[in-house]
Amino acid sequence: MLLRIVGLPEVALAAAADFHARVLPQINPPRNGEGDHPEDGGGAQAVYPSSETSRDAEGAPPPSLRDGPPHPVREDLLLVFPPTDQSHRAWRLAAVQGLARELAPLRVNALESADEAAISAIEAYLATAPGVTGQYLPLDAVGATGA
Repeated sequence: MLLRIVGLPEVALAAAADFHARVLPQINPPRNGEGDHPEDGGGAQAVYPSSETSRDAEGAPPPSLRDGPPHPVREDLLLVFPPTDQSHRAWRLAAVQGLARELAPLRVNALESADEAAISAIEAYLATAPGVTGQYLPLDAVGATGA
């Protein structure tokens, strides 16, 4: 399942906090007895977007937040983050590695790219690479040359 992460703040610390507070509970809801609401299986209540910063270019909330309460992930997950500076790399890597451990044996990986061809190419590659999980891959544009 490909999940685009949109609407995070530009500052790395604020983006990490927003991801962990708003997006992560939608991907991986707390297990029974965890969170601040032990009744009905436990877990914190879902957090839904409340501002324009949590909407994509078309004005729709990210796919993980569109359809009501959180749903546990039941298939391999590929997170796609928009490009940003290096200050976001550490928290993104830690988040994907933590999700990969938590959701094993499902595979969880993340990309940083706005290039649809690059995203599709890596998505196709990962479908044939069952041992790859917990990776954060910043991508260059497909066909781009480096110095």
